[in-house]
Formats: sequence, structure tokens, C-alpha cells
Amino acid sequence: MSIIADDAELAAHLAEAAGKLLLQVRDAGLLSLEALGKAGDDTANQFLCNAIRKQRPDDGLLSEEEKDNPDRLTKSRVWIIDPLDGTREYGEGRADWAVHVALAVDGVPAIGAVALPCLDLVLRTDQPKPVAPAPDKLRMVVSRTRPAAEALAVAAALGAELIPMGSAGAKAMAVVRGEADIYLHTGGQYEWDSCAPVAVAAAHGLHISRVDGSPLVYNQADVYMPDLLICRIERAAQVLALVG
Repeated sequence: MSIIADDAELAAHLAEAAGKLLLQVRDAGLLSLEALGKAGDDTANQFLCNAIRKQRPDDGLLSEEEKDNPDRLTKSRVWIIDPLDGTREYGEGRADWAVHVALAVDGVPAIGAVALPCLDLVLRTDQPKPVAPAPDKLRMVVSRTRPAAEALAVAAALGAELIPMGSAGAKAMAVVRGEADIYLHTGGQYEWDSCAPVAVAAAHGLHISRVDGSPLVYNQADVYMPDLLICRIERAAQVLALVG
């Protein structure tokens, strides 16, 4: 691969390419569900990490599938990736999984791309599109296996329709794509779960924050992130008041 100078173009190219690799691994039909998830994680991670180290050798790197290198804490620019967000959904043959590639600059999610390979779609920070108008009845995406009590309570208070979905990236992009209005998560995640989705959501004009309204900060020594809110700007104060 030749060097891609533009960070946003690089993020989108890598997310799309990793997604295609994952589809090839799954479509081969040679592995059990459990083995398929591990093979997908390993294949996409190896591709992305090798490509980023070649393309941006001076930047830091944090991946869900790699042992953390504390050297990243000394870097201003750090790539934060989730090679396969939604391993369970991927292994089950579902479409609600994603590939996350993000660049955090001084802790801020500055550049990001989220690939939804089954939809042949990459959403990216440098190509924002208008979010469709909200319907009369709000829609909230929640985990299809373990929806958080706080999200269920907020949905009930708002009279919002619940939309069960798999990966964090798929949920966040449902809001970006205008298929949902609120993504509230209080069950704990890690930096790679949200960095790229948050960057893309912010570029599309959506509200992003912790559930107390504080900013989401990345490239921390402790990569655990307790909660986040991605929603339409006009609904942010209402949701924050309900969950606070």
C-alpha cells in the first residue's frame, strides 16, 4: 500500500479494507461460530496494526486485540482501533457489527471512520451528511442482549421506541444515519468501542458526552470508559437531565 497522506482518507480506507477482509473470512464458511470470531478479530487486527505502523510510524496505537504499549501516553497522535466491534454478531451471521478506525489528537477524537461491511458503507468524519429529521416518536438503540436499566428508564420517560442492536459502532451509526435518535450507554466500554463512532457522530453535528455532560477524553492510562451519550443536539439536555 502506498502512503496515504490524509488522515481521514487513511482511516476510511483501512476501515473499508478490514471490513472486506472480515467478510471474506466469514463467507468462506470453514469455521465454527467461536473459531470464526477469533479468526476475524486476528485477521482484521493484524491488517490494521501493520498498516498503521507502516503509514504512521511516529504515532501511537491502541487496539482492542493488541497488548497495550504505554509508550502511546507520550504521543500527541494516537490511533485507536477496534478491528471487529460486535464479534458475537459477526459470528452469528448478523449485519450489526463494525470496524472502527480513529485518530485521537491530544485526547480528542479528531478523525474517525466506521465501516458497516454488510451494508457496504463507511461513515467518516471528513464526509458528513445531513441527519434525517426526527420522527414524532423518538427511537433509542439499546443492547440486544443486555440493555442497561438506565437506558430503559430514559426510554420509558421519553416514550421512546426501543431498537435492539449489536455492536456499539452499529448503534452509534444508527443515530448518524437517522435510523435512531438516542444512544445512551451506561454499562461500561473501552476507548476502542467509542472513539471512532464518537468522532463520526461529532462530525455529523450530533451531541457527544459522558452521561454527566462532561467531554469524552481518549488515550488515557486507564482505557475503561463508564458511559456515553450520542444523540440529537436538541434532545441532549432532556436526556442528560433524566439520567443525571
